[in-house]
Amino acid sequence: MTTRKNLLFLLAAILLAVVANPVSAHAILVRSTPKANEVVPSGDLNMKLEFNSRIDGARSILELVLPGGEIQKLQLSPQPSPAALAATAAHLTPGKYTILWQVLSNDGHITRGEIPFEVK
Repeated sequence: MTTRKNLLFLLAAILLAVVANPVSAHAILVRSTPKANEVVPSGDLNMKLEFNSRIDGARSILELVLPGGEIQKLQLSPQPSPAALAATAAHLTPGKYTILWQVLSNDGHITRGEIPFEVK
């Protein structure tokens, strides 16, 4: 009987460890303005990136790769929500651009990505 109790206790402990194990909250991009490969009109562009978890806006970065390859660091707007970043790029002229993003999620992990788009 003691062996059976030990086995049940062990199985219960394993199940609890599996169920209670917190899922990593790496920040994954779920929505963006502009969308990847979107064509937008020339002029000013309001950008917004939304993630699946809270991010540290103070330690996050948005950069814009210009058509000639130059990288411009973007000034972040106040965070629209704990899981989003926003910025505005002014006076965009026709060409291909890429938003480079890097965020620090609340689990302490840094994630990065890019969003290519075109200005017509």
